[in-house]
Amino acid sequence: MTFSIVGQVGDAFGVAVASKFPFVGAVVPEVRLGVGAVATQAMARVSYRGTALAALSDGHDAAAAVEACTTPDDAREHRQLGVVGVDSQATYTGGECMDWAGGACGREATGGYAIQGNILTGPEVVEAMERAWLGSAGGSLTDRLIAALLAGDEAGGDSRGRQGAALYAVAPGAGYDACGVLADVRVDDDPDAPRELARLLRTNDLLFGRPEDVQPLTGDLADEVSARLAQLGHRGDDVTEALERWAGEANYEMRMSPDGIDAKVLAALREATA
Repeated sequence: MTFSIVGQVGDAFGVAVASKFPFVGAVVPEVRLGVGAVATQAMARVSYRGTALAALSDGHDAAAAVEACTTPDDAREHRQLGVVGVDSQATYTGGECMDWAGGACGREATGGYAIQGNILTGPEVVEAMERAWLGSAGGSLTDRLIAALLAGDEAGGDSRGRQGAALYAVAPGAGYDACGVLADVRVDDDPDAPRELARLLRTNDLLFGRPEDVQPLTGDLADEVSARLAQLGHRGDDVTEALERWAGEANYEMRMSPDGIDAKVLAALREATA
């Protein structure tokens, strides 16, 4: 009752999923640093996640991980599974999954991907997701995952409608306190869940991303930032100190840089004072 993509960009792994099923993020995705990522769906068997990741961790490839899950399972014909490891990928669709059901997988220079869905409007959903993934080469893992998910939704997605969506991704040193979590975002019950997920992912990136496109706080830019901060009640002779005070209130600490102001923080400041 779901469509998903499991993807890899270098040492980053993640899963994006959407469904006419609430709380789908609690069931489908599992990701492990340095090992890989898994999506279990259709008549999902949650234990597939641990079994597949254990197989990958033991040095088996993604196809063997799928076999480790499905071979002992008498209900495997009702299941779907996507697995991406460090250097392999596989997708599985049981013969009794509800129409339309199927998947696609492949590998690029930066890593593998596995796409799968069931009770879809048709194969165009998986095809659109694959095109979006391949067409976004060069982007970040989270950007590519959400692009593929939105493309699948726009192509028809789950034939029953929309309700839940989630994106879970990891990379070494990423996230709050360098915990390794790039994104752990869920929409549990929303009539436009994929787009709400995309909005939350942008917020996640703003709060937990690293500084990028940093501009020195000098000249006209320093004057502008100082004036805008004053509008928000943060006045002071030192624009850097005022910026740090506001950023602390707005939860932008992870994007602070001693070299100036992060481009996304600047955009957020301009929006707050427009």
